[in-house]
Amino acid sequence: MKFDAAALRPFRTGLVVVLGLFVAGLALRPIEGPAWEEVRAKQPALRLDSLKDALGQGVTVGLLGGFRAIVADFIWIRTNSVWETYDLPKTQTSIKLVTAIDPRPLYFWLNGSRMIAYDMPNWRIDKAGGYDAVPESVKRRFDEEQSSVAIEYLEGGLGFHPEHPLLVLEIGNVHLNRLKDVETASRYYLRASQHPDAPYYAARIYAELLRRQERHAEAYAFLKALYPTLPKDNVMAQAAVVLERIRELEEELSIPEAERFKE
Repeated sequence: MKFDAAALRPFRTGLVVVLGLFVAGLALRPIEGPAWEEVRAKQPALRLDSLKDALGQGVTVGLLGGFRAIVADFIWIRTNSVWETYDLPKTQTSIKLVTAIDPRPLYFWLNGSRMIAYDMPNWRIDKAGGYDAVPESVKRRFDEEQSSVAIEYLEGGLGFHPEHPLLVLEIGNVHLNRLKDVETASRYYLRASQHPDAPYYAARIYAELLRRQERHAEAYAFLKALYPTLPKDNVMAQAAVVLERIRELEEELSIPEAERFKE
């Protein structure tokens, strides 16, 4: 069988061209990176706030069309990279940018608020000299300032997800865990528990917060009303736990046997 050398000539020519481009690419790579960095440095940065002010958020998001979910995911990945550098202003701006582009995923609102409320006070304390050096009053101020930003951010999320129990619970968590404000936290837990889609634990924690405030009679009345509504075969409902707390409150309140809750 004979090979036609003339027929193979175009193939050899193409192979030589490809190899030549590959070698040229390798040779140019050391200078390509700095060149692109210089070009990017001269370009004006994207100013979403300015664009939003000029056109309105709806128009700004509309310009992205069907790509906003992809763009938001990409910026969220970038947010996590910035978060690892402990750069508070950039992280906070990036968090808000994500939900400005796509406010639909609860994941962005919940995790963004946790970065603001829980991580950023620690960054500020470390920058101010560390836990041993920073006075308690300053630590408290950092907590209050970052909690305020996180709560405002979550309330913005409620504008897109009205009364969503997870967002309401997250506001309660900030009041409880960062601000140590049990009374305010309990109001948010109650508000969340009244939503049809609320997780079962919201009501249990509300009752527990009443107990922490020495409001035992209110907790007892609330749990007695709650127990009959719980599915007894659903492990998440924890009906047995609720009944146990009812019995504990009956002991604490010295409820007579004849007046105690009947299942």
